[in-house]
Amino acid sequence: MAASRRVTLSDLTGAAARRLRRESSDLANALAIYRLPSLAGRTPETLAVTPAPLRKGDKAKGAALLAGRFTLAGETLDVAPGESVWDRPAPSRRFAERLHRFTWLTDLLAVDDAEARDAACALVDDWIERFGRWNWFSWEPRVLEGRVRAWLLAGDALFDGEDGPQRLRILTRQTRRLDRAFPVIEPDRTQLDGAITLALAMLCLDMGGTRAARAGESLDSVLKAQILADGGHVSRNPQAAADTLIALCILDKAANARGAPLPGEVARAMDRLAGFLRFARLPGGALAAFHGGGEGDARAIDAALKHVAGGKKVVLRPGFNVAPHSGYHRADAGGSVIIFDAAGPPPGLHAAESHASALAFAFAASGGPVVVNCGWSPDQPSPWRDAVRATAAHSALTLEETSSARLLPPGWKRDLMGPRVDRGPDPVKARRNEEDLGVWLEGTHDGYRKAFGLSVRRRMFLAVDGGDLRGEDGLFRPVDDGPPEDPEARLRFSIRFHLHPDVRASLSRDSLSALLVAANGEGWRFRTDGGPVRLEKSVYLAAGAPPQRSTQLVVSGEAEPFGGGERPPNRVRWAFQRLGRVGAAG
Repeated sequence: MAASRRVTLSDLTGAAARRLRRESSDLANALAIYRLPSLAGRTPETLAVTPAPLRKGDKAKGAALLAGRFTLAGETLDVAPGESVWDRPAPSRRFAERLHRFTWLTDLLAVDDAEARDAACALVDDWIERFGRWNWFSWEPRVLEGRVRAWLLAGDALFDGEDGPQRLRILTRQTRRLDRAFPVIEPDRTQLDGAITLALAMLCLDMGGTRAARAGESLDSVLKAQILADGGHVSRNPQAAADTLIALCILDKAANARGAPLPGEVARAMDRLAGFLRFARLPGGALAAFHGGGEGDARAIDAALKHVAGGKKVVLRPGFNVAPHSGYHRADAGGSVIIFDAAGPPPGLHAAESHASALAFAFAASGGPVVVNCGWSPDQPSPWRDAVRATAAHSALTLEETSSARLLPPGWKRDLMGPRVDRGPDPVKARRNEEDLGVWLEGTHDGYRKAFGLSVRRRMFLAVDGGDLRGEDGLFRPVDDGPPEDPEARLRFSIRFHLHPDVRASLSRDSLSALLVAANGEGWRFRTDGGPVRLEKSVYLAAGAPPQRSTQLVVSGEAEPFGGGERPPNRVRWAFQRLGRVGAAG
């Protein structure tokens, strides 16, 4: 079966229609005769409830902001004293989006002194002076949603004092714009974030009546569409699930403070999301980095899980070991954990951030993460984005240095639809078998079948004591495809194991094994029968900017274009075996 095409004519026409609706909405709002009456209305004197953030800002970043250094989306803009950041050209569109979303406001207020609060108010007031009436870019729903939430979470720091009512008036106008623009928001994560922010704003700004009812209905509908039955987000990004739970907990706490009801789907989504996050976390609290996500904010996740548990101690152990709707398997034994990507890219718009990571895995032990994927963070520089979506940026097998899923190439389709996956590795199949001795995981995908005539199979076994992880990667030609055109051809493959930056690696003299030492001194021996192991440079982006240097183990070979993948050269066996404490990684 050939890899399935994911971008169809229907996708293209749908994207074009949505863009036309968005541009029509923007054009109408650019006309004062339409905009002013549509955004007019009562302004509350103060916030009816001040939402409590679960994320703590970074004081070091806040101090840099106070000094005029804005580091956003992997780029830096220095603003001299007396200058306004709003008058300086942004280094990139991503930088401008983060700047106008005010995502950095939490860091600035984390400094927690009068100078920081004054600076925050001045930056907000400068923005209002330049963009408070209307601006095509900064009032676009994706940017607008983030700013409304950031201002709400700033609370009294912005809305106390003599200038507070003016800021509150502009916030209320922006909320009305978000409410009116909600129907034209792309049905991706932006729509979910917008629905949560709208519901929060309705509570905080005491906007009852039709608007509040509409916001509740929208939130209910979007949660049903985007939160899967196993608690994952439809994008397959574990960090998206974490961010959603954190936002819903803030909303839930605000609703409790007001004594206001929320749609029933909110509580159901929170319960599901909490279960999935326990599933997707590794020892130490970091999330497994898959499909555009990173490690996540461990403190905020702990606070969200505690809120869902009613303030009780957080249960760390997951309640299940297969997330069938999200497409992951988990093996947990003796303090060691494997998270196995056992599905293809998500459907439609949600594939715009997904990775070519079928059959990749993350492995962590009591000493912390050992094998990882490169991951991603929105704080990272743009040039890394497409690179870390490739199969080679994951702990997986690559054939002829190509990816198991193909992104839309640069051109009009990508401009219209974004950097979506065009072809995936479907079908991706997986199964597990749990025995007294340990857990077996097995998966296959057809990401290379059409181009090279071979499918991929990965088998892994985690022993019950957690100290022995054995794996086998095979390349096989499906029987239905018949004999290859050129039986003498050879296809180059590489199996990569990206190591966490805290893991130190050294090769044996024969290069058939490597010694790995985790941050706590726990040692692991990597072995393979697939020929020499190479140590190559890698990069880790899942922990946030800047990118961290790391190492990868690489085993390469040349596969035959036929066979069942059960013997060399089309089969490679490998293992990670615990040695005990052997030193300290430095």
